[in-house]
Amino acid sequence: MTRLEILKKDFENEVLTTRKFLNIIPEDKWDWKPHPKSMSLMQLTIHIAELPGWPAMVFDTSELDFAAFPYQPTVVKDRKELLDIFEREVEKAGKYLNDPENEKKLDDNWTLREGDAIYGVNPKLDVVRMSINQTIHHRAQLGVFLRLLDIPIPGSYGPSADESF
Repeated sequence: MTRLEILKKDFENEVLTTRKFLNIIPEDKWDWKPHPKSMSLMQLTIHIAELPGWPAMVFDTSELDFAAFPYQPTVVKDRKELLDIFEREVEKAGKYLNDPENEKKLDDNWTLREGDAIYGVNPKLDVVRMSINQTIHHRAQLGVFLRLLDIPIPGSYGPSADESF
């Protein structure tokens, strides 16, 4: 398998699991947060829904400068809008992960910055992997939010404590 094929396989596996989590978000708890420093349920789920678009951005650009393009999360009114964002971003990434020509771009450097402050310069391969890992990280965070709301959570890599064996 090529590196791009491995990324695609990992991405697709995580999409399946993430979709299960996003499908059970309680719309009546959008503003809930477990701690004042935490994101709200809406902020967290929107971030998770938007993350699958990162591979497309990484393949298309050489950097992201938050000073020039400040992050403005989308506001949603319901789960359907949330899932629409997620599916749109998944589709966008799929076009890049399915294009064998992008294998050549994986060694190109990509920069994350805010003006003169450089947070990292890494090969695109590493940045795409980081975006997949960030999805996993935030999905686990979402699992804790759901658990605290007493909502049964789906398994990620096997059954959860809420699923029968």
